[in-house]
Amino acid sequence: MQAEKTPMPTQAPDVRNHNFKEVALGYTEEQAINEAKRCLQCKKPLCVTGCPVGIPIPQFIAKVAEGDFRGAFDIISSANALPRISGRVCPQETQCEGKCVRGIKNEPVAIGRLERFVADWAAEHAADIICVDPQNGHKAAVIGSGPAGLTCAGELARKGFDVTVFEAFHVAGGVLSYGIPEFRLPKSIVASQVEKLKELGVKFDTDMVIGKVLTITELMKEHGYEAVFIASGAGLPQFMHIPGEGHVGVYSANEYLTRINLMKAYDEKSSTPVLKSKSAAIVGGGNVAMDAARCAKRLGADVHIVYRRGEAELPARLEEIHHAKEEGIHFNFLTSPVEIRADEKGRVSSLVCQKMELGEPDASGRRRPVPIKGSEFELPVDMVIMAIGTRPNPMSYDDTPNLDRTKKGTVAASDDTCATSVPGVYAGGDAATGAATVILAMGAGKKAAAAMADYMLKK
Repeated sequence: MQAEKTPMPTQAPDVRNHNFKEVALGYTEEQAINEAKRCLQCKKPLCVTGCPVGIPIPQFIAKVAEGDFRGAFDIISSANALPRISGRVCPQETQCEGKCVRGIKNEPVAIGRLERFVADWAAEHAADIICVDPQNGHKAAVIGSGPAGLTCAGELARKGFDVTVFEAFHVAGGVLSYGIPEFRLPKSIVASQVEKLKELGVKFDTDMVIGKVLTITELMKEHGYEAVFIASGAGLPQFMHIPGEGHVGVYSANEYLTRINLMKAYDEKSSTPVLKSKSAAIVGGGNVAMDAARCAKRLGADVHIVYRRGEAELPARLEEIHHAKEEGIHFNFLTSPVEIRADEKGRVSSLVCQKMELGEPDASGRRRPVPIKGSEFELPVDMVIMAIGTRPNPMSYDDTPNLDRTKKGTVAASDDTCATSVPGVYAGGDAATGAATVILAMGAGKKAAAAMADYMLKK
């Protein structure tokens, strides 16, 4: 049996780092069948325990191995409302594939690649039609159209509920639209998944800022929504609070990626400006940092990742790190910014950094970076992007009486049902956990939908 994963075809690095087309090209039917035959069909499939939405993984892979791609899609879609998305951006290596028995001695089965293949095949062959229960007369609202909100809306619509999704931006998709670059997740795929939800009966109200135009209390008391799911994400950027963060040429990763992904700043015809950098520093080591770095590279910059820990501690997906390196992005490990300097016009001219060494573990369990005295140096750059994390924006739920918060400022919600301290109000995804992964948000949306359905049907 083949020891390694069937390779995924990709654009060549020196070609893709000049365009925004999708990097990974997807399996052919032959490649998918070949990879599916690597699955051992374990009697106790540990891979399923690593999936936040509970996809019956061995069953769908068995169908792929037989060439029954429609059957495989039916199995996936019974558990996952957004397989074309999760198949592309889910960190399978730490979840389902991280539990795969094949991975003990060889490479695990490429579960994510197979999920993507099946979902794409179904879309291309118009085989992604999902059955919907008759309307039951109950009405639910979802705040936010990111992965948690879309999943919750889809699950409720399937069960016959009248669902409206309220989105603050002019385009649905949340972080899937504004945060993840086209070369990782084409926006046409996000749009197609939204259209599929509309076909299920989900209504989308865009340019609707809940908390400003309407409050959650008004949605429930004046507009007849029996249950509300808060899925407003974590869109507020964080900064280091070092000297010079106010200079021209300093971006949060959120703003930079939103301008590029949602407003298409890479297109010469776009009306939104973005700095065409010659040399950029991206501060951080997560997936968002990799996304920002790879976007800057495609816009012509010489790009440096500046990360205060070592390569082994990088939180980004291994695939994203690998792709970034292939595309010519430089990594400055054990390096931390201390000041951003500017020229006489107030534009960024350099990033002053100091070298670090790893000390004792901190609260996260990772070794704490400790500054090395006298190690400061200047990195000449004309743009600095801060990609050091985000936090939830409480705007949508600030005016909700008796809604409990956590010490981190997120909405306090049950891990099992996403229920909050307010009857009928649920919360999940980044609004409840802080910034996390797309698939964990989808898992929360699925849990919330089940609990909301039960709540409404019992009223």
